Amino acid sequence: MLHRAARIEDAVHEVVEGWLRKRGWSATVVPYTGYGAPGWVRVMGRIMVRRPGKVPSSLGKVRGWRRFATVSAKDAPFVVEVDGHRHEARADRGGVIDTVVKADLAPGWASVRISAEGGEPVEAPVRIVDPSVRFGIVSDIDDTVMVTHLPRPLLAGWNTFVLDEHARAAVPGMAVLYERLVNANPGTPVFYLSTGAWNVAPALTRFLSRHLYPAGPLLLTDWGPQKDRIFRSGRQHKLAALDRLVTELPGVRWLLVGDDGQHDPEIYAQFAAKHPDRVAAVAIRHLSPTQTVLAGGLPLPGGREPVASDQSGQRWLSAPDGAGLWQLLAGADLTQTGGGLV
Repeated sequence: MLHRAARIEDAVHEVVEGWLRKRGWSATVVPYTGYGAPGWVRVMGRIMVRRPGKVPSSLGKVRGWRRFATVSAKDAPFVVEVDGHRHEARADRGGVIDTVVKADLAPGWASVRISAEGGEPVEAPVRIVDPSVRFGIVSDIDDTVMVTHLPRPLLAGWNTFVLDEHARAAVPGMAVLYERLVNANPGTPVFYLSTGAWNVAPALTRFLSRHLYPAGPLLLTDWGPQKDRIFRSGRQHKLAALDRLVTELPGVRWLLVGDDGQHDPEIYAQFAAKHPDRVAAVAIRHLSPTQTVLAGGLPLPGGREPVASDQSGQRWLSAPDGAGLWQLLAGADLTQTGGGLV
């Protein structure tokens, strides 16, 4: 049975969506990047209710609040066309498409077609991971690849709901770090794992592309009331996503990248304890002393100096930016196929 908050949200949503559809608004699919392996593919996206002729823009300046002033198509039916086959399914109560279909696609980048009732079909990119690949990257987003100052609640709210998306800054050296790792390990999949809402997926994809981060699927979550609680658990979302990757891509060992401003070290430590043979290393980006204090912690002496250590059999690395992490990875021989990562 749904939580009361979720039932209230669904009732309000039903009224708003019904009113918009009576005014001629129809379903439009917003595609997200999916992934898979030979034999299957995970297709992701979201079905929104939009004004006739209104096409989601992938370019231009977008104020943060506009990403949240949207209406999803609750439980909307959709069709996935891939590898010459059609697969019918329904979005969830938030309009999110997240389904696994059978498909025999070659490793590399491909696309699938998604269509919703009354809307035009769209192409969604998917990354098919080669079964021979033994190394992958899972990266946090906030304050790991993008400077969001999440430890500062008021500024975080300004950045999320008011600031133009083009004003966001990239964390120095992180895009270069990922590109070097991908080049040194051909076929490396990169996943961007965050507790951010699906509403911001298109903006995040544009941000990563503008700042030359390797393309890869986003693993986000729903900020609204959940089936069994009012608020979703960010920690459980990240752990569940990591557990799913372990099951779906059993041959891959992961470099887990995060920052020390929130709970990434604790989450990664818990995951590493559960799956010690699936963690190649953990790389943590140090926040500044000011950010650390505002996050509720205390800066350690020399806390921004690059540090390498071993914890429970895994290699843990920490530095303030991508250049520092690269030096540690290179110094520990963890940067190429045949080294400590694979």
